[in-house]
Amino acid sequence: MIIVNNLSKSFGKQEIFDDISFNVNPGEKIGLVGRNGHGKTTLLRMIIGEEHPDSGEIIIPKNYSIGHVKQHLDFTKNSVIAEACLGLKENESDARWKAEKILAGLGFSQADMEKDPWSFSGGFQVRLNLAKVLVSEPDMLLLDEPTNYLDIISIRWLENFLRQWKGELIIVTHDRSFMNRVITHTIGIHRQKVRKIEGTTDKLYEQILKEEEIYEKTRINDEKKRKEVELFISRFRAKARLAGLVQSRIKALEKQQNLQKLEKIKDLDFSFTYKPFNAKSLMSVENLSFSYDKKNFIIKDLSLSVRSDDRICVIGKNGRGKTTLLRLLAGELSPDSGVISVHPNTVAGYFAQTNIVRLKENLTIEEEIMSAGCDKQTARNIAGAMMFEGDDALKKISVLSGGEKSRVLLGKILATPSNLIFLDEPTNHLDMESCDALMAAIDSYPGAIIMVTHNELFLHSLANRFIVFQESGVRVFEGSYQYFLDKIGWEEEKSDQGKSFNQKDTLNKKDLRKLRSEIITRRNREIKPLEEKLVKTENLITEKEEALSLKNKEIIEASGVKSGKEIESLSKEIHSLQKEINELFVQYEELHNTIEEKKRDFDLELSKLEE
Repeated sequence: MIIVNNLSKSFGKQEIFDDISFNVNPGEKIGLVGRNGHGKTTLLRMIIGEEHPDSGEIIIPKNYSIGHVKQHLDFTKNSVIAEACLGLKENESDARWKAEKILAGLGFSQADMEKDPWSFSGGFQVRLNLAKVLVSEPDMLLLDEPTNYLDIISIRWLENFLRQWKGELIIVTHDRSFMNRVITHTIGIHRQKVRKIEGTTDKLYEQILKEEEIYEKTRINDEKKRKEVELFISRFRAKARLAGLVQSRIKALEKQQNLQKLEKIKDLDFSFTYKPFNAKSLMSVENLSFSYDKKNFIIKDLSLSVRSDDRICVIGKNGRGKTTLLRLLAGELSPDSGVISVHPNTVAGYFAQTNIVRLKENLTIEEEIMSAGCDKQTARNIAGAMMFEGDDALKKISVLSGGEKSRVLLGKILATPSNLIFLDEPTNHLDMESCDALMAAIDSYPGAIIMVTHNELFLHSLANRFIVFQESGVRVFEGSYQYFLDKIGWEEEKSDQGKSFNQKDTLNKKDLRKLRSEIITRRNREIKPLEEKLVKTENLITEKEEALSLKNKEIIEASGVKSGKEIESLSKEIHSLQKEINELFVQYEELHNTIEEKKRDFDLELSKLEE
């Protein structure tokens, strides 16, 4: 575990933390949330010693290891597998299978594992750094946006891996659904303070909302009372016979805490501008094929009709052709064969992370948005919606972060009314709140959206159709994402289950026994406390039900003698007991479901080992 004690940190005039304290206890998996620029990465850097607090301390036990993904790339081995094995503990230097299993989960094929690390793209090199950390099995994992360079298959694998992780975890990610499925606790950085709760991000934000509503009501009420007292003092200060009352009111006023109005926190708040479109189909695609070398076709004979209100998500592993398809549909590439027919009234907007390089570094945000074809006032309004208010709109593009440049690109799309929008991984570099705003904007847009995303919350919430890239090729799938998972699923996951990462070929009986023992130990460690809590909850329900039965008898007796006060008192107790029992039953059901889910996960893990 680690202890964060009275930590404060500022950068110049900007205060990041103000006297924050919290613990990370054994086995806890923490989701760290907060808006961009509120200090999430700074806190992680202080935990690993790359940044130092202005005051306070972080207490880390002796010999306690913390694993984090280094952004600096420094490979010393001539193969991916050899580099990944550098992360193995000294006593496990021959456990190559562990490195193979993790590399395979992160999207490296058997052939990839023998290649030079420097031959891969930056995204895969970051994955290799992640693999080295996971292989090292530290006491605590610190992960800052681990899904940014992962495709949907690898994200699903990492989610399963982290759910089974036996140590502590602190994770920062914009993907709310991924975080909620992995964590046990949430820590929120909010107004330079931290809150820690048991449960998901939704529970934390509900708590913050309630607290701030209560604070604001109290502040308004106190302000009203203060004005009433001030009015009394000013009216009767000169009257001698009321001097005592006036003085007591003055003293009371001096003691009264003056609550400050909460500073409004800026949220991304926007909607795409719609250009009316009356026909049914915006675009049709017939027998589309494309290759970069005229031999290996990444898209073959794809046909599609884009309806005027479609929500089409393009999904699949990285490198299969998702971005290429978007560029073809947006007219940035020409197909080798096939026809893309666009209705003459179709007006499209295109957002892609790679388009950040097209922003002109010497222009201001306002000027860059105006270059999309709008006037100065409209550009200012859009800049404000993208959280560049006032003089912030005059910042040069050259000084912006990756996330800020992404918001400028979104702003340029807003500058032009459209009825078809292409979005290529739009959630990268956005924080969780901005992702929520984007999802709301997509949902309310009357036109069509074609989007590449690995965010499963978006897939479940928005999409009605899919273009799916799998090993067997590309196809159109009609229906929800859950229907896709149930009916077809991911071929890569099925093949991984079948071969179980080649463990049979690489594990001897001793290794298998050791691995099985580790899984059983983990299962007991995770499930036993939950079962004990379940029994306690069950006993508490029995205790409360017995008390309720007794109170019901007492109220019957009180009714017989017509004791009104006693009946009223007993009614309140009965209502309170019934409420407690209902809440306990909800807790019991949640615990029972969690235990059953964990048992299924461990049984599946053991069955894979025995195949």
